[in-house]
Amino acid sequence: MDAASAAMTTFGAALLLVSWVLMLITAWREDYAWGLFATLLPPLAYLYGLFRLDKAGQSIGLAVLGLLLLGLGLG
Repeated sequence: MDAASAAMTTFGAALLLVSWVLMLITAWREDYAWGLFATLLPPLAYLYGLFRLDKAGQSIGLAVLGLLLLGLGLG
């Protein structure tokens, strides 16, 4: 693995982590149950974000960018 793909993989994983934390903050502010489910089941947090794009659009955008960087770095 060269330096560029390692950097893309690292930044992609970091962006996914940041997007999940932002999604948790949004879910906890919305409702206690959504926050709890998003904490215990991280894929559910992104499902919540898809249904509430008005509040969680930034988190979804970061997640897509993180997945893109991960795909480019590993591919």
